[in-house]
Amino acid sequence: MNDQLTHFNEQNRAKMVDVSDKDITKREAVAYSRMVMEKETLVRIREGRVAKGDVLAVAQVAGVMAAKKTWEIIPMCHPLPLTGIDIRFSFTDDRTLEIEAAVKTTGKTGVEMEALTAASVAALTVYDMCKAMDKAMVIESTGLLRKTGGKSGDFTREDNSI
Repeated sequence: MNDQLTHFNEQNRAKMVDVSDKDITKREAVAYSRMVMEKETLVRIREGRVAKGDVLAVAQVAGVMAAKKTWEIIPMCHPLPLTGIDIRFSFTDDRTLEIEAAVKTTGKTGVEMEALTAASVAALTVYDMCKAMDKAMVIESTGLLRKTGGKSGDFTREDNSI
C-alpha cells in the first residue's frame, strides 16, 4: 500500500494533484455496484414493467452522464477527455442486479473515480425509479474491479468480496 498522500500540500491542506509531468497513456477502469431488491421489483425491471419507464436504459444514460461529470462533483478530480464509457447490467439471481461500468481515456491520470461514479449513479437511478414499489432496495457494494495504465500499473481485484 502506498502511504504517501498526494492530495495534500505542505500545510496539510487539500490540493489537486499536479499531473503536468506524467506520461500520456491509455487508461481504463472497471467498477461495480450490486443491488438487492424484492423479486417482483427485479422481474418488473427485466420485463420493462416499471411505471416510470425503461429503468435500465435510464440508469445507463445516468451512469454515462455521471462519468462525464465526475470532475464537477468530486472536488480533487481532473476534468478528463473520456474516450469510452460502457454500462452493463446482469441478473445474478432472482433478487440481485449487478452493474458494471467501464471507462476509458488516453491521458495523464486514471479513470477509477469516473468508473466508480458511473456505477454508483446507475445504481442510485435504479433506486430512484423503483422506490415507489420497493423502498427496501439496498445498494450492497460498490468497488473497483480493475484498472490499467499509468505509473502505478495495473490492478485487478483478487477477490469477489464487493
